[in-house]
Amino acid sequence: MKPPRFDYRAPQGLDEALDLLADSGPDARILAGGQSLVPALNFRLARPSVLIDINGVAELAGIDDQGDRVVIGAMTRQREIEVSEDVARAVPLLHEATRYVAHLPIRTRGTVGGSIANADPAAEDPAVAAALDATMVCRSRRGERRIAAGGFFVDVLTTALEPDEMLVAVEFPRIPSGAGAAFAEISRRDGDFALAGVAAQIALTNGRVTDARIAACGLGPAPLRFRNAEEILLDSACETEAIEAACDAVAASSDPHDDVHASAAYRRQLAAAMARRALNAAHTRAGVAA
Repeated sequence: MKPPRFDYRAPQGLDEALDLLADSGPDARILAGGQSLVPALNFRLARPSVLIDINGVAELAGIDDQGDRVVIGAMTRQREIEVSEDVARAVPLLHEATRYVAHLPIRTRGTVGGSIANADPAAEDPAVAAALDATMVCRSRRGERRIAAGGFFVDVLTTALEPDEMLVAVEFPRIPSGAGAAFAEISRRDGDFALAGVAAQIALTNGRVTDARIAACGLGPAPLRFRNAEEILLDSACETEAIEAACDAVAASSDPHDDVHASAAYRRQLAAAMARRALNAAHTRAGVAA
C-alpha cells in the first residue's frame, strides 16, 4: 500500500524542528529512523498531516559519557550503541539488550529515541529505560522537561510527551561498582518482537544485594518495572530460593494478553524463565565485578 498524503518538512536544526512541531498541530509526526512509522504509514495506520524528518538535525545524535551517566541523543542509531565500548562499560544492560533488536539493517537505521518515544511494549529500549529509571529529556518551543521513565510510559504506544514536545536525549545512569547486568529474551524467530524479555541489574556489597532492578518487555501494555521482585532480592545473597521467589513475582505481576503468537498463561511462564536467566547472569557478573 501507499502512504496517505502529507506535507514533508526536513529541518536542519533543533529550533527549526521545534518550531515546525509547534506550528503544525497535533497531527504532525516526527520521522527518526522510520522503522515503525514508515510501515504504519504504508498500512495507513498513521495519517499525519505533516511529517517532520529530523535526520538532518545533527545535534540530536551522539553518545556523551558524563561520568555518573551516559547521555544518548535521540537520533543515535541503535547500531552505534551496539558497537560502543563506552556504552558497554557504562550501561552494559542497554548494550546487551540492543543485540536483540530486530536485524542489523533495522538497527542501522533505528534510533534509541525513536524506539523509546514509540513505546512499543515489546521493544527492548523502553524496558531498559524502565529498569534503570532513565531520564527522558524532552523539549518544545516552551522549554525543556525532564521525565523519569516511571512517568514517561503511559500505555500501548503512548507516552507523556505533549503534542508539541520532542524527545531529544535519554540519560542512563552509569552501572554502579560491584554490579552486573543481563538481558534475556525469547521470540518466535530471531529478530521478531519479544514474546517475553527481562532486563536485570544487581549490585552486591560483601556478597549481598544492595540494589536490584528488573523490568520487562512483551508482558504488558507498557514496559513493566517489577519493584516487588526487586524487594525480594534486597539484602539476599541471591540464593536459589530468593531468585525463584523473585521470578514468581515477575510472572504474577505481568499483564500479558492472548494473541496469535502466545497465550497470556504461556507468556507468564516465559516471564519467569527469562527472569531466571537474566537474574542469574546479572548475579554472576556482579560477583565478578565485585
